[in-house]
Amino acid sequence: MFGEQEDLMYYITVMNETYEQPPMPEGAREGILRGMYKFRPSGLKNGDLRAQLLGSGTILNEALKAQKELEEKYGVAADVWSVTSYKELYRDGYECDRWNMMHPSEIKRTPYVAACLKDAPGVLVAASDYVTVLPDSISQWLQRPLVSLGTDGFGRSASRKALRDFFEVDWRYITLAVLASLTWEKKIGAGVVEKAIKDLGINPGKASPLVS
Repeated sequence: MFGEQEDLMYYITVMNETYEQPPMPEGAREGILRGMYKFRPSGLKNGDLRAQLLGSGTILNEALKAQKELEEKYGVAADVWSVTSYKELYRDGYECDRWNMMHPSEIKRTPYVAACLKDAPGVLVAASDYVTVLPDSISQWLQRPLVSLGTDGFGRSASRKALRDFFEVDWRYITLAVLASLTWEKKIGAGVVEKAIKDLGINPGKASPLVS
């Protein structure tokens, strides 16, 4: 800041929903500053069905709802991560790649996002109020495919519920993305996903937000 002669900038992001800000988890300070931290581990300790949910801003609450649904109805152990800055995660990944390129004989540096998710099992799903290119920007440093849900396409002036259904970023679509990903990895059958689509009240024939 100017007064302390520091090369820093602080900003406040105003979202479209009022909700109680949870207390900072113990040991989360570094992760908050570096771009992400584990917000709520899964309550399920056993099982082969696993997922990592990356939530940002108000959509973090949707990720938490999806976590509950996945665990209670489908037996999927899902950890929830709060992504505070995709920009910081990308910047760190880029700098690690650059350093590794410039120092081929040195021990390679590992991007922070890769280190966070290295030992986190299961499919990866990211959901936010931002366009999907933002979470996609960190996918190159992940060991598994990332499914990104975001607000691509033309905006709509409607309620939060309607907007999240239109852009397919609410807890139902996060749940669906996890189940579909598990199908692609042959962990569950397609019938489970088809039934979930009906149970979640999702219209598989609705137009894509990109072409609506």
